[in-house]
Amino acid sequence: MKTTLNRLINHEILTKEESKTILVNISKGQYNTSQIAAFLTVYMMRRITIEELAGFREALLELCIPVDFSQYNTIDLCGTGGDGKNTFNISTLASFITAGAGIKVAKHGNYGVSSISGSSNVMESLGIKLSADNDFLQKSMDQANIAILHAPLFHPAMKNVGPIRKELGVKTFFNMLGPMVNPSFPKNQLVGVFSLELARMYSYLYQNTDTNFCILHGLDGFDEISLTDETKIISRTTETILKPSSFNLEKQLLEDIKGGETIEGSAAIFYSVISGKGTTSQNNVVLANAGLAIATIEKTSVLEGFEKAKESLFSGKALEKLNKLQELSK
Repeated sequence: MKTTLNRLINHEILTKEESKTILVNISKGQYNTSQIAAFLTVYMMRRITIEELAGFREALLELCIPVDFSQYNTIDLCGTGGDGKNTFNISTLASFITAGAGIKVAKHGNYGVSSISGSSNVMESLGIKLSADNDFLQKSMDQANIAILHAPLFHPAMKNVGPIRKELGVKTFFNMLGPMVNPSFPKNQLVGVFSLELARMYSYLYQNTDTNFCILHGLDGFDEISLTDETKIISRTTETILKPSSFNLEKQLLEDIKGGETIEGSAAIFYSVISGKGTTSQNNVVLANAGLAIATIEKTSVLEGFEKAKESLFSGKALEKLNKLQELSK
């Protein structure tokens, strides 16, 4: 690692194979915490290359504990995090609304690292079991249309990195990797990223897979549709800009979609929205993201997806899926 760090400090870049080998060696516990922290820090100071990102991704997918959902046409709604906006758990709520619309969702998530409350924090707070048990996950998918895949349970290779990321408390290249290493290898993905440059890199990497993907980046820095500005959308065949008016909505303010100050506060917002008691702004932002997910998997217009998302939320079907998952978790 000393040689690698010296190379990186001298602005050299790693090949895909070198990147992959380093992540495998981290998983084997071959480096100390200071070396790992220094390695992560390098990539906060300079851009990661596509080859490096591809090597890290390949290592994590090879080392993960796979989940077999191949019999389902699943989608994952996952953002990189790290956008520093402290919104409530929009993609997790959108996942339940998508499940309520009859779509199978394999939701990959984690505890908050650079945010107050990550997807897994809210799920745990609401009594959802974070488990790698295959029977439980299959029942979740069959009965609730959604399975929660808590990343650390499926990526044991990263146990040496988790505490360091938490102590650093800022986004690292693992934020970039999160959405790309779902252990169930979903056939469809709605991926939110915190920069336009990363959206381009994701697009390049996903072009070489069989995944039906939709990558989005809010032009004011969000890793999701925020409705505070326009959103860049990149799929396999098109690039477009979505505006609030694309959903027949008005532009809204950032303070209207802020998250809670604590995990409990975030869970309270989550439960309020999924129960149909959210504010208009909270509802709209969640429905826009769920609508795009539905449109991605059903290959319909975003407006059609949005209407199906509305039906899922306001008919109580999304809440039913949460209740079913809570019941299965007991």
